[in-house]
Amino acid sequence: MALRIGGRDVGTIFGAFFKRQHWTAAKNMLTVYRHPLNIFRRYLSGTGTYPDKIEVRTPSGPILLNVYTHHDILTINEIFCRLDYRATAEDTVVVDFGSNIGISAAYFLTRSATVRAFLFEPLPTNTARLRENLAAYAGRYELVEKAVGMADGEVTFGWEDSGRYGGVGVETGNYITVPCVDSNSVLQAIVDSCGRIDVLKIDIETMEEAVTARLPLELASKIGKIYVEWKFATNPLERTHRMTQYGSVAQFVRLGAGQV
Repeated sequence: MALRIGGRDVGTIFGAFFKRQHWTAAKNMLTVYRHPLNIFRRYLSGTGTYPDKIEVRTPSGPILLNVYTHHDILTINEIFCRLDYRATAEDTVVVDFGSNIGISAAYFLTRSATVRAFLFEPLPTNTARLRENLAAYAGRYELVEKAVGMADGEVTFGWEDSGRYGGVGVETGNYITVPCVDSNSVLQAIVDSCGRIDVLKIDIETMEEAVTARLPLELASKIGKIYVEWKFATNPLERTHRMTQYGSVAQFVRLGAGQV
């Protein structure tokens, strides 16, 4: 059996030292966290007492995020330190498919006071925690408590205790039926209302590839940056976006726009 630390095998941890995104995360941990050594220890070892509150420094000032498992520490680090979904103060219209407990939304909303976010999360436990984490931003985000998929209707949603890995069609042993909305329909409605989407994040276990690939050309051209938790063999949006694979996240930037 492979030696494991914090739930991950030693080979994976050793391999991380040779990847750019992990050096970025390590450097940013020193400035993002008030107590970086404590977070670094918890991140690597999987130790810590939960629930807990983690202070994170942002362009809008320090915030406290409620965390409930070690998985939430990983998520904060991926988003605020590794910069999986890098955004700037100019990215003011954000759509978040798979908002979980609001950590990614907190990142987007703290880039500037003008950010407006449209959040989609169907799991009731997650949405309750999301509202707690985003209490300071009430009025700046809209939460749709539905899954996102290929069509409107109802779907079977698998969930597990951490709340991090559930999704449509995911086999977890625990299932609920939730309403689902058509991804293209909701994106078009937001574009019709706001004129554009600056950032679209897609983290909807098992459906990321299909939802990305079905974006119509005209709709995709209205989206500046698209971040997808998926490893693509080829760029499904080559007519409108260039793609960079950043670890497990495919980062798409509209052609003619600046670097991520």
